[in-house]
Amino acid sequence: MHLNGNSLGPPHTGLLRELERVVDRQWAPRQVQAWFAEGWLDLPRTVGDAIGELLGAGPGQVVVAGETTSTTLFNALVAACRLRGDRPLLLIEADAFPTDLYIAQSVARLLGLRVLVESSAGFDSALETHGSRIAAAIVAPVDFRTGELREIGPTTDRCHAAGVVSVWDLSHAAGVLRIDLDDNRVDLAVGCGYKYLGGGPGAPAYLYVAERLQATVDLPLSGWHGHAKPFDMSPDFVPADGVDRARTGTPPLLSLVALHHALGPLTRAGIETLSRRNRSLSDFFLACVEERSPHLIGRLASPGDVDRRGGHVAFDVPDAAKVEHELAQRGVLIDSRPPDLIRIAFAPLYVSHVQVWHAARELAHVLERSR
Repeated sequence: MHLNGNSLGPPHTGLLRELERVVDRQWAPRQVQAWFAEGWLDLPRTVGDAIGELLGAGPGQVVVAGETTSTTLFNALVAACRLRGDRPLLLIEADAFPTDLYIAQSVARLLGLRVLVESSAGFDSALETHGSRIAAAIVAPVDFRTGELREIGPTTDRCHAAGVVSVWDLSHAAGVLRIDLDDNRVDLAVGCGYKYLGGGPGAPAYLYVAERLQATVDLPLSGWHGHAKPFDMSPDFVPADGVDRARTGTPPLLSLVALHHALGPLTRAGIETLSRRNRSLSDFFLACVEERSPHLIGRLASPGDVDRRGGHVAFDVPDAAKVEHELAQRGVLIDSRPPDLIRIAFAPLYVSHVQVWHAARELAHVLERSR
C-alpha cells in the first residue's frame, strides 16, 4: 500500500513500454533529428501545459525547464526580487521546506538582501508591518510536515496589497489540491514532478510565470534553450517570447517522457475529482483510526478539519522512524520526519478506501505493540 506519494509517487503502468517506444522508435533511428521530427523540442511546453491544467493555469504559463526544484526555485526567486530591486527584504516562513530556506538565504547573499524568517502565525503581520520593504515572499500552500493549509488567494492578495511579488512552492499540493493559479493571481510558482505527479525519482521541476509578467521577468539562468533563436548560436542572449524564456539547457528527454506519461491519467481525471477523492480518503482514514485507536487521534498533528489540511495527515508518535520501518514490513509504505512525525498521504489516483482501512488496522497493530 503506497501511502507516501507526497514523497515519491510509484511508477505508472506502461512506463517501461513508453520509454522503450521513445528509445527504440525515436532516439535510435532518428538520433539528433528526433528533436525536430518527434516534438522533443516542444516537450517542456507540452508537459508544462499539462501540469498547468492541474494548477488552474492557462496555456503558455508553465514550462518544465529540465532543472531540479532547487534550481528552479533559485531562478524564480532571483527573478522575483529583481522585479522589486529597490526593496531590501525577502520573506519566508520558518517552517518552510529546508531547500526553500537554503535557496532564500543564497539569493539574499547574492543580491545583498536580508531574509526575514517568520512563523506561520506571524507571516501575515510581517507583510503588513514590513510590506513596503519586502521584495518577494516565498510560501507554500501545504506545510510539508503537518499538512496544514495556507490559502493561496488571500495570502497572494496581501502580498499584492504591499507590492510584494508572491512565489509559491507547490510541491506538496500539485496533483492533489485545487490551486487555481490564474484565478488567485499568483505571480510565480515552482514545484517538483516526482510527488503526487508521479514523474519518477528526480523528475524535473516546473515553473509558472503569470502571463502578465512574462515580458518583464528577468531570470538569472539564461540558457540557450531560453533564447529567442537558439539555433542561431548568437553570442548575446535574447530571451524568447513568453514562458519559453524560462528554459535553460537541453532538457532531460527521458525524464520528460516519464513525467508526461504520468500526467495523462491525472489530467483525464481532472483536479476536481482528484481533490474530492483525496478528501474522502483522508477523512475515512481518520475515522478508521478513531475507531481502532482512539488515543491516536489525540496525537494528530494535522488539522482535523479537511478544509484546513492538504493531501496528507501527520501524527506525533514516539520512535516515528521505527514505526515507519515496521509498517513497511507489513506492506504499508508511509514516511517519517524528525523528530517524531509519521506522514500518511492519500494520492487519489491509486489509493483505495480498502487500502486505507487496512493501513489504519496495521498502524493500530504497530502502535499497540510499541506501547
